[in-house]
Amino acid sequence: MYVEAKLQFHTILDQVFPEYRKVFGDLYSKVSLLMEYPISEAVLTAGENRLAESVIEFCSSRSGQWAWEKAKKIMDSASRNPFQKNVYESNVINLRMYIELLFHYQGHLSDLEDRIVALANELEEYKIIQSIPGIGEKIAATIISEIGEIDRFNHPKKLVAFAGVDPSVHSSGKFTATINRMTIRGSSRLRHSLYLAVLCGIISSRNKKLKEFYDKKKLEGKPAKVSIVACMNKLLHWIYALLKRKETFLDLA
Repeated sequence: MYVEAKLQFHTILDQVFPEYRKVFGDLYSKVSLLMEYPISEAVLTAGENRLAESVIEFCSSRSGQWAWEKAKKIMDSASRNPFQKNVYESNVINLRMYIELLFHYQGHLSDLEDRIVALANELEEYKIIQSIPGIGEKIAATIISEIGEIDRFNHPKKLVAFAGVDPSVHSSGKFTATINRMTIRGSSRLRHSLYLAVLCGIISSRNKKLKEFYDKKKLEGKPAKVSIVACMNKLLHWIYALLKRKETFLDLA
């Protein structure tokens, strides 16, 4: 239902203000959806000052400079928008309706995530996984829910295969490819959580061991994407070892 609402919102936005999609990195973020000017004509009438005030109002955690930059991008997108006038009022009404619907679903999903985290807090495995730098509450809860009982896997390679982060080696005769892609099988939710955990660990250097491993792969000439997949693989091996031993990351040799 949520995905369908996003698709419908996207479709109608393309009929009203397609250039707006280029303004925010996340089209479905709070500050993006809360913008009160759904058509380019209204944006141009409001002006840059009012737009900046709206951005600050809806996203007070950001700096004033960021708000002004976004206001300028909104103005630029409005000036480039192919549908300056003669927009069907029904499309504008539907656009606002889907914005309200998206907020409803987002609130519902947020409540579910909070409940999952609360339940996960009662599990020993949750605290073990959260001991790994770069893995926060929601990522840890998702990893636990996707893996289930670690005893289901009698070898870390089976967990890696379950997640779908084992490289699919392409070979023919004596030739073996040096750059391989992830397999497409396995849990996509688990892969996404591992990907976020790796980014959190290496970008801010929260996880020094993982950052060192990533840098090593880069020095070996591996592309960034291949190095990240290798880190996801390494992270799963750590998770397997910790859950099996019932130890925290600090205990990992």
